[in-house]
Amino acid sequence: MNDKDVKWPSSAAICYPGSDAFTNATERWSLYAAPTFTSAIKPNSEHDVAEIVKLARSSGIPFLATGGRHGYGTTLGHLQNGLAIDLSNLNSINIDAATETVTIGPGVKIGDLMRPILEAGYEMPVGSCSRVGVVGATVGAGVGFFQGLFGLMIDALVSVRLVTANGNVVEASASSNPDLFWGIRGAGANFGIITSATYKLFKAVNGGQVFTADMIYPANMRSAYFNVLKTFEDTMPPELGINTAITWDATSNQTQIIATFVYSGLESQGRQVLSPFFTLNPPVVRASVVPWNEVPSVLIFGMAAVLGEPGSIHDIFSVNVRRFAIETLNTAFDKFDAFFRANPDGRASAGILESFSNQAVTAVPTDATAYPWRESKGNFMFQMSWPELGNPVEKAANAFACELRKDFAATSGYSDLSVYVSYANGDEQIAQIYGKDKLPRLAALKRYWDPDNVFGYNNSLPMEYS
Repeated sequence: MNDKDVKWPSSAAICYPGSDAFTNATERWSLYAAPTFTSAIKPNSEHDVAEIVKLARSSGIPFLATGGRHGYGTTLGHLQNGLAIDLSNLNSINIDAATETVTIGPGVKIGDLMRPILEAGYEMPVGSCSRVGVVGATVGAGVGFFQGLFGLMIDALVSVRLVTANGNVVEASASSNPDLFWGIRGAGANFGIITSATYKLFKAVNGGQVFTADMIYPANMRSAYFNVLKTFEDTMPPELGINTAITWDATSNQTQIIATFVYSGLESQGRQVLSPFFTLNPPVVRASVVPWNEVPSVLIFGMAAVLGEPGSIHDIFSVNVRRFAIETLNTAFDKFDAFFRANPDGRASAGILESFSNQAVTAVPTDATAYPWRESKGNFMFQMSWPELGNPVEKAANAFACELRKDFAATSGYSDLSVYVSYANGDEQIAQIYGKDKLPRLAALKRYWDPDNVFGYNNSLPMEYS
């Protein structure tokens, strides 16, 4: 970056380690197995991005473009001493009421987008963490509480503009580079830097008012809770999403369940649907109706926003499931309890069981996009955390998470481990992430659009697969 013969775009700010600007451009949600950078550059336009890619490639400088910097897979750490391309200045939001679409830049985060969309009378599929980049969440598939109504984020994606590995700018949509558009929707980190994305919008449900609830179930209620959750395996209405967290309660020194419910409809209907959970009489309950854009701020008793702040250690292993195996769920709770008691430094870890309705997800043909796991009914994550890098609990935590992943894979309803790419740890086989049926076509796209594997730091696709 200090080579005076390299003429970086004059409108793009460059910063280096030791400055606040560098920290702001590179700080990540997770510190674990993170990429490292010798410099960062902040483009102000699509043209800047294209020029930066051309110059970095011609100078042999490896790079990683980031929006929300919430990705945590260990393959990101394969980039060491590279260039960070911070896309946060590309943060435009343009709503077109005539076409009922929104076009955004790659620096827009979920929390930035939800309010203006709702104020315009719309909603769309999004995740539940306000600090996550919208485009970053999209390219893996974009699961979330609202997918039962609206489908995945990739299902709302209409088109993108993309800077390719050679610095060209192309558009991808159903009518322009349709093969690339297919691949972007499920493996999009592999083909280029998205500089703008257009999504279709949906009329706000229930006037944009959402019923939310959090409930705490202590250890002695865990079997009853899982038994009720099981009854929703095939009956979850499209308006409902459930998140189950197995956590340590420092006040009671007990393992507990924090259940979070999001219902896009009338409170009376939501309470009726969730009555089996209320009837268990959990000792702590929070319930409220909030505008759609405020859902991320109230989840998990308001802790979701705090948990999304950058700068902690998160090493995550995950598994998709097509069935909720009661025995596996109960065993996982007991194993978490034993882990927490034996490893006090690992008590910030959690088991996160995302159970979102999939009606609108499965309504899209499986071959319409590169995403391979549309029939999944749960994305189960084992989020391991400890106070500082180098803590000896790391070994026990990772071994424990791998054990849980194996347990759930065995009863998942899949023949092998299957993992949502945005939740991948990086130690999985490539077919367990992208699906063996999708990989031949994905490999051909990778070979065509990125033959030098420039975009190879986020669960990179192979160039050949058969």
